[in-house]
Amino acid sequence: MDYKLELVCVPVSDVDAAKAFYVEQAGFVADHDQRVNDGLRFVQLTPPGSGCSICLGEGLTTMTPGSLEGLQLVVADADLARAEFLARGMEVGEVEDLPWGRFLYFTDPDGNRWSVQQIVAPG
Repeated sequence: MDYKLELVCVPVSDVDAAKAFYVEQAGFVADHDQRVNDGLRFVQLTPPGSGCSICLGEGLTTMTPGSLEGLQLVVADADLARAEFLARGMEVGEVEDLPWGRFLYFTDPDGNRWSVQQIVAPG
């Protein structure tokens, strides 16, 4: 049996600001945005080409906004990813070359921390 991770909840304080960041600056696709009731709003966003989405909203999690660390996007070209992020006005660090890959890092408006990895073949 396969077990597929398809949704990760990201704790945010301002749903509209977070949605704007992820769609306009990080380039995610807005899949759903539904207010279920006064205490529940569900927003689903997916990185281009990803089988896993993130959700943010109201009434979805008890995690503290900005407390998520270790989210990772994998890309074919870290330099190109950085250039695309910068072109959309996102603050992103320099590409860092490590023996196990090339990485850059960013945070969302609440401080949730992301890394972006380009996998490199062992050499």
